[in-house]
Amino acid sequence: MDSPQSERRVEGWAARDTTGILSPYSFTLRKTGAEDVAFKVLYCGVDHSDLHQMRSEVQTTNYPLVPGHEVVGEVVEVGPEVKKIKVGDLVGVGCIIGSCGECSSCKSNLEQYCSNRIFTYNGIYKDGKPTQGGYATAMVVHQKFVVSIPEKLAPEQAAPLLCAGVTAYSPLRQFSGLKGLKGGILGLGGVGHLGVLIAKAMGHHVTVISSSERKRVEALEHLGADAFLVSSDPAQMGQAIESLDYILDTVPAVHTLDSYLSLLKVNGKLMLVGVATQPLQFDAVNVILGKRTITGSFIGSMEETQELLNFWAEVGLTSMIEIVKMEYVNTAMERMERNDVRYRFVLDVAGSNLE
Repeated sequence: MDSPQSERRVEGWAARDTTGILSPYSFTLRKTGAEDVAFKVLYCGVDHSDLHQMRSEVQTTNYPLVPGHEVVGEVVEVGPEVKKIKVGDLVGVGCIIGSCGECSSCKSNLEQYCSNRIFTYNGIYKDGKPTQGGYATAMVVHQKFVVSIPEKLAPEQAAPLLCAGVTAYSPLRQFSGLKGLKGGILGLGGVGHLGVLIAKAMGHHVTVISSSERKRVEALEHLGADAFLVSSDPAQMGQAIESLDYILDTVPAVHTLDSYLSLLKVNGKLMLVGVATQPLQFDAVNVILGKRTITGSFIGSMEETQELLNFWAEVGLTSMIEIVKMEYVNTAMERMERNDVRYRFVLDVAGSNLE
């Protein structure tokens, strides 16, 4: 890295247009401010929302775009007002790198709901420049939006927790300590498989709900789920009516909600965390007659992210990941889109040739 307070020229991979194809790209990071942490990127998780943003499918994308918001790195420089992080530490950065700091959400440690939150990439930082993510050799981030990676946790394992993991953990956290609850995890992808592990570690009876039998063995034998339910089988779904206290819906595609609402007990919760590109539909009767709740949850706070990392290390959980080099990233995106990954790609950024 360059000398303190200098701008840094870094190498990354960026999308240039709505095809979403990534290729090498050089850009400059801002100087390290008084409360900033500069770090060398080691690993970065690959998320479905990366693909949506690369193609400008969810909100307008400003190109060129360097994706990546599950970033783990080694600190190389800290500003003079940074006290809890030092050079050489392993740190993580998730989906946001800034907020107003003054609204009720920020003051309640729910900065992810701040209307002025700044996304890790495809955002505009306070200096007026576009933000770029972790598919690059280095980042500079304000200390408030950096978490510490516990010593017991391998950096490549930490990466998926910074978005996918905390996306599952944040809504499940309300049930922590309530052992014996019966929960459903809808969709067994990157977020879903982490949701299974977290819910089981909380002492819940976990049912995986999937559209086919294909993932039954993995769900029951590899992830430790207690039951498996095929949503396309009316007989199985009929037998499971009013059997679950909650369902974590991780499906990032259009699907109707009625058949899943019927699985909930009275006062049950359907919690949406998967981002579909079109509206979802349900019959109000299925909500009213069971006093059921449909709610949403957006990633997690910085506090929750650190809490999850510590919990993960303490319990000794292991996520299922596939580590790939940056030059494989476009193939990884294609495979992720057709659900051909068990269950999360992690880019070995430091071990890749980014030029």
